[in-house]
Amino acid sequence: MGMAHDIGERPNTIPWPPLIYSAAMLLAWGLEQVDPFIWLDLQLRIVPEWAGVALFAIAILADLGCFIVLRRKGTTVLPNAPSKALVTTGPYRWSRNPIYVANTVALLGFALALRWGWLLLLVPVTIAAVNWLAISREEAHLERRFGQDWRDYAARVRRWI
Repeated sequence: MGMAHDIGERPNTIPWPPLIYSAAMLLAWGLEQVDPFIWLDLQLRIVPEWAGVALFAIAILADLGCFIVLRRKGTTVLPNAPSKALVTTGPYRWSRNPIYVANTVALLGFALALRWGWLLLLVPVTIAAVNWLAISREEAHLERRFGQDWRDYAARVRRWI
């Protein structure tokens, strides 16, 4: 059983994205407790707290919309389960990873609402980790399962936005 076979069966054995986003939140919380990034925390006060809450709420609604589209197409929302259909409708017309876009917006919303500079700084690190640990394997899985249909879709729709 080589890596290619494993990729064809499912993208990952570990559900990386929820773990990565949770780790960013926990790390930021810990850093804010131990050594707050006071300068950046104060800069975040320029943005009203409600704007961060609104971003978070919009992100949750976007996630729910994505889940509905995936369910209607008969495929999974789990990042470590095999895809049963290539979804290219709804938010998937604009992004190959709208759930990760929404999760990242939620993280930004939290950073703004809580005024956590560390969390704001962890957003690009989180994006890089999601790209490396999840998206690259998910895309290899989708290409293996859906071949040319996936390649055509990937050529016309951006990875993030």
